[in-house]
Amino acid sequence: MRINKLTIAALAVVAGLSLTACQNDEDTAGPSSSSAASTTPSTSEGASDSGQGAAETNAGKGSGEEQGTATGTGSDNNGKVGKCRTDELEVTATDNTIDGDPDGTVAVTFTNGGGRDCSISGYAGVDLKTSAGSLSAKRTGQQATSTVLKDGESVAFGITYPVNDSGGSGVRITGLVVTPPDETKSVSLDWPGAATLPVTDGSGTPVKVGPIGSAGQGG
Repeated sequence: MRINKLTIAALAVVAGLSLTACQNDEDTAGPSSSSAASTTPSTSEGASDSGQGAAETNAGKGSGEEQGTATGTGSDNNGKVGKCRTDELEVTATDNTIDGDPDGTVAVTFTNGGGRDCSISGYAGVDLKTSAGSLSAKRTGQQATSTVLKDGESVAFGITYPVNDSGGSGVRITGLVVTPPDETKSVSLDWPGAATLPVTDGSGTPVKVGPIGSAGQGG
């Protein structure tokens, strides 16, 4: 009987150890599976956030590149300013004679109304319409500089001519024709200066035109 009791007791101990071992195995496996399950969604969310961030970054870069291209492609022909054209210029002429000067002076003004910046330089073509025919002004020979006219800005040049103080009727001036530099289209204006030029055999002072920017300094 004692042997049987010992045997039963030993079996009970072994059974208890086996049950404890099984429970420990289940406890160990349980947290591991739970941890793996909780880790997987976390990793997936991180990848989704990363992909979204990359998409947003790429979208931002694409937008910036398009804006940069649009900004760089302006209507200024790669930074070069085109020449002023006759149709873009408002041309006016005023008497600019100063008392005491031996010659008369007319100032011709070009005003940019073309809606863009334009450049103008050199000498304009100037012809006086007279009762004796057309008279072309001669250049003074002054150095010409280039001027960039913004929309609405103006620049002027001067025309000098001999004053008729001979007491005679002289040569009547009936009009003024101005052709902007590097242009073939002309503008006809009323002559604002003295009504006549002295009659000359060619030895007198000629009508002179100064370069662009020389208003009042044509002679």
